[in-house]
Amino acid sequence: MKIEKKDKIKLVVLGVVAILAVIIFLQNTETVETRILFLTVKMSRALLLILTFLLGLLTGMLVAANFLKRKKEAKA
Repeated sequence: MKIEKKDKIKLVVLGVVAILAVIIFLQNTETVETRILFLTVKMSRALLLILTFLLGLLTGMLVAANFLKRKKEAKA
């Protein structure tokens, strides 16, 4: 199995982003109060950052899946 140059670049970028994310999460360990609608939650800032990152990742994946689905339907 041969890995293309484009795939190598994507892998390197993903690795750099992952390392930066871990560094940011580890540097933000203090507890913060977060209001979500009518709820007030105390959690570490790192956990809040991780949850926000995962929510953004999930949203991006759903939008991309919807875009690809519509593009595929338009071709048919």
